[in-house]
Amino acid sequence: MDAFRFQSWFWLLLIPAVLLVARMRMSPRRQPAVIFSSIAGLKDLPVTWLQRVKRLLPILNIVGLCLVVAGLARPQSGNSESRISSEGIAIELVLDVSGSMEALDFQLAGRDVSRLDAVKHVINEFLLGSRASGLSGRKNDFVGLVAFGGFADSKCPITLDHGALSDIVRELEVPKPIRDRNGRVINEETLKEELATAIGDGVAMAVDRLRNLKAKSKVIVLLTDGDNNAGVVDPREAATIAHELGIKLYTIGIGHNGVVPVPQEDAFGKRVLVPRQFRIDEDLLKEMARTANGEYFHASDAEGLAKVYSQIDKMEKAEFGETKYSEYTELYAWFAGPGLLLTLIVAVLNETRFRSLP
Repeated sequence: MDAFRFQSWFWLLLIPAVLLVARMRMSPRRQPAVIFSSIAGLKDLPVTWLQRVKRLLPILNIVGLCLVVAGLARPQSGNSESRISSEGIAIELVLDVSGSMEALDFQLAGRDVSRLDAVKHVINEFLLGSRASGLSGRKNDFVGLVAFGGFADSKCPITLDHGALSDIVRELEVPKPIRDRNGRVINEETLKEELATAIGDGVAMAVDRLRNLKAKSKVIVLLTDGDNNAGVVDPREAATIAHELGIKLYTIGIGHNGVVPVPQEDAFGKRVLVPRQFRIDEDLLKEMARTANGEYFHASDAEGLAKVYSQIDKMEKAEFGETKYSEYTELYAWFAGPGLLLTLIVAVLNETRFRSLP
């Protein structure tokens, strides 16, 4: 930010004194005079430019003295800025995008939405902030994203560019069947694997992303709506490794246990709602949270999910410090120089061309 200041501002207190003295000297005084019978005839005489200059000399002298005083006050200009720095919190979001996340048991603005759509909405508020949801945003924290179904995938490295991360979150989708021209599903085998739930692999990948990062606090926020039924890493082992590396693990279970409607494509590629039984392994999620010094939360609707992230938002706060940087250039020469020149010119003219004889 551009700034201007007087480093020795107290010198400016002399300016009223300079103006007062100047006013006293310019006030009319009674002086000895030659008596004329009348001076009316002198009023019509033309005013020369030298006479005009002479009338300006007292004003120029005052301006010069004020500029000299301003120079003594050391005027300075330059850049002054404040930088907010934080101790730093690194957060890895681990999101379930398995087939069960398409279940339609959440609502946003009175409209039925999938669990994944509700999660994406709340996570974007968690990243960018939302007054309505009581979320302040994580603008000073490093945040990354791991998505998992049957396989874990790092969708975004740890970053401060939360706008880009928010865009990536919006694009998350549950794996879909791919059909050929005849309507046959050509990825049937891999799709079954992709729609599974590999909780341990997702947490293990998040731990790997955080382990070598320098930060005051490292946090994993795991969100899932199922139980672990795929992957190569046991979820409890992943939580233990997180604990050993000083990484805190918060776990969130979302949705309802029981029968929930899920959209599904029939043989003709048409989406229909099919009731399916789901189970959230809350015991596993609680154990993982305890192991890695975190907490377990459960959310059955969008409002509850926002409250969960609001609680985490309040628990994991960075410590801030402010550092001020200033760089100034001295400008006294631009004030004192013209001021001295003006007073010198006035003094020379008063002693030469405009000298008054007694």
